[in-house]
Amino acid sequence: MAHDINASDLGIDVASGEERALFKWFLASFLFGKRIQQEIAADAYRAIVEKHGRDTPRKLGSCSWQQIVDMLGEGHYVRYDESTADRLLKLCDKLEKEYDGKVSRIRERSADRREVQKRLEAFEGIGPKTAEIFLREVGKVWFR
Repeated sequence: MAHDINASDLGIDVASGEERALFKWFLASFLFGKRIQQEIAADAYRAIVEKHGRDTPRKLGSCSWQQIVDMLGEGHYVRYDESTADRLLKLCDKLEKEYDGKVSRIRERSADRREVQKRLEAFEGIGPKTAEIFLREVGKVWFR
């Protein structure tokens, strides 16, 4: 059985705690959280981040809805492309407005892991599964 794709499989060093790495894993977790094959989610991530360089909330959030749909399509992430594009724009907007564009602020503004999970789930399109995927890696850094 194939293992769950993790941050290091995508070349993301979450242990660095670096903001760009945190956002990349946040984005990847969001894509993995949908009912879609992991490899397709990984390909969509690579199209957005590696091919198009949309590796910050500002860079991704400045895309049009159609540009995001097209990038998702390049990764064959087509089943949920329209709703996902919409939610990714909202995710970037919320990160910018409520957390100064920094995923690390979610941790800074939370008392504990449970509050981090609650804040993550306040993003449209993020439920317990996506929060669990994100925290599976970032939790090791944030909650030592």
